[in-house]
Amino acid sequence: GMRDDGESPIHVMLARAWSTRADAVDLLRRALVLCADHELNASAYAVRVAASAGASVPASLLAGLATLSGSRHGGLTPRCRAWMDRVERRKIDPEQGGVPPGFGHPLYPDGDPRTRAIMQSCGQVGDAFWARIADRVTDETGQYPSLDFGLALLERELDLPKGAGLGIFAVGRMAGWIAHLFEQRQSGKIIRPRAAVG
Repeated sequence: GMRDDGESPIHVMLARAWSTRADAVDLLRRALVLCADHELNASAYAVRVAASAGASVPASLLAGLATLSGSRHGGLTPRCRAWMDRVERRKIDPEQGGVPPGFGHPLYPDGDPRTRAIMQSCGQVGDAFWARIADRVTDETGQYPSLDFGLALLERELDLPKGAGLGIFAVGRMAGWIAHLFEQRQSGKIIRPRAAVG
């Protein structure tokens, strides 16, 4: 069974805290792995800047968390969940108002493979309603669901507390941030961009 002794893997502890479903452990593990690192994105860069300035590990991670919370980064996940709730209550049509939060990623014009993996995992435990909605939005806007959509969907499918999707994103991403942090420390150089005033 699942232990809550602080020695269990993080996905087991999250599953125990949030869900009683048997499939929650594996779904959370998959999501955490898919969130772990994603090149030199805004939050990873913030962690590197803080680490390069000699900030402590917690302070460097806090720089990453602050950046991840932004509405154009991980903050999209709760916005996407709110959009899903409005669609489900029939308050809005899925295509209403252009591209909804949780759709479109500049690195993945043909769709985000991380999202496909999460949606496939969720599809094994839930119905295909959100896959059909995502297809409708993609057909209408040309934008594919992003990782934020996948995490909001996981939050809904596992009946996790609102905001859990962003929590999964942050906890998973911290593994990557820690690697960035120590790599940056090894360089021994401060990140000091120059501004061009024009």
